[in-house]
Amino acid sequence: MARDERNELISSTGSSSVVQEMADPAVVPKAEQGGFLARLGALRYPMYRRFWLGSIAAVGGFNLIMLAQGVLVFDLTGSPLNLGLTGAATAVPTILVTLFGGVLADRLDKRRLLMATQAVLAALLATLATLDATGVIKVWHVYVIAALTGLVTGLDWPVRQAIFTRLIELKALGSAVALNSFLWQGSRMVVPTLGGILIAWFGTAVVFYLGSIAFVIMLLVLASLRVSSTVSLRPRNPLRDLMEGIDYIRRTRLFFALIPLTFANYFFGMTYIQLMPAYVDLFDGGPREIGYLFTVVGIGAVVGTVLTGRLQGGRRLGWMIMGGPLVFSGFVTLFAMSPNYLVSALTLFAAGIFSSVFLISSMTLLQIKVPEELRGRVMGIHGITFSMIPLGGFFGGVLADIWGVRIAIGAGAVVLVVIIGSVAAYQQQLMKLDGRRSV
Repeated sequence: MARDERNELISSTGSSSVVQEMADPAVVPKAEQGGFLARLGALRYPMYRRFWLGSIAAVGGFNLIMLAQGVLVFDLTGSPLNLGLTGAATAVPTILVTLFGGVLADRLDKRRLLMATQAVLAALLATLATLDATGVIKVWHVYVIAALTGLVTGLDWPVRQAIFTRLIELKALGSAVALNSFLWQGSRMVVPTLGGILIAWFGTAVVFYLGSIAFVIMLLVLASLRVSSTVSLRPRNPLRDLMEGIDYIRRTRLFFALIPLTFANYFFGMTYIQLMPAYVDLFDGGPREIGYLFTVVGIGAVVGTVLTGRLQGGRRLGWMIMGGPLVFSGFVTLFAMSPNYLVSALTLFAAGIFSSVFLISSMTLLQIKVPEELRGRVMGIHGITFSMIPLGGFFGGVLADIWGVRIAIGAGAVVLVVIIGSVAAYQQQLMKLDGRRSV
């Protein structure tokens, strides 16, 4: 940026602490009008469309990690507890870094940060794949790489959430949230089944190599984008920045209710994800059967995403947000006690629908309500949500080691019901949310 342009911008904003880089007119978000693209919401914006298409590879890579790590650890140890330990190894560093990842997302170049995370994730997966392929892999190798992956993911997630507004106009934010969720859920429809088949045919090493390639693809896509960025001109206290985000959540009743409820939903309700290899083993299943069940969940989640897009603008938004996790926990309980594999698949399909209803409706509401200057920090804290899945897997792994996999999954669902009831009793304004005024 030229000095005179910089001084003009500072004088107009009255502050020298943060400067918005002058964007090339070609990268100013403008929706393409007319034709097929006019019906695609946020995909009408060229930069977002490219980012979303590139994210297909990265999201596929994340799903491959989840599947192959669990299969590998269970093959090496045969222990549900070790599945839980793998989840904890991923989740704890992710949670710690996610908090400050949101601070960085508000201060630094988001595109460059994402490029760095993709490069490191690709290198870590390639290392794990090579250890596996050469036959020297030990379970502690998986733990270490899972922890390092968690560190990088803790930075990756809040930056991904914060970059949306650099790629689209604010009016398309709800569409971008839904499309992002559709991407994750759609990936869960396809990737686990393909990954399970590949593992059955070629082993886990091939899947890890494919995951590494997926992150390289996303890196190349990011390198091709031209995105405006915010840069800091003077040192700031990152702990103070973080506390500003936490204080906003504490003072804002909607955020203070929804974010902890989301944490509980994923910690207690989704222990089955981390324990899936041990659960499928109850029916003498292997990687293929694991992949099929994850695919069924993904199909249900896509159905839930479509339903939420149609219903979240209605007057009963609060009932959707509170009812979604309640019904979800009921189907997870049925899944835990399922007498056969077919019933397991049917109950997971239904659970996927109602889990998605809650996630999409609540996340869209939060994205719309959060102030732009706090977006990275607040949504970074919200991003801890997805670390609650493997961390809850550790909780489930401990219970499964003592009382069995079914009890572990069912107990988590029962605890979730109690938490939902408490939130509904003490945060009654959630039930009164009207989508016609809120979304």
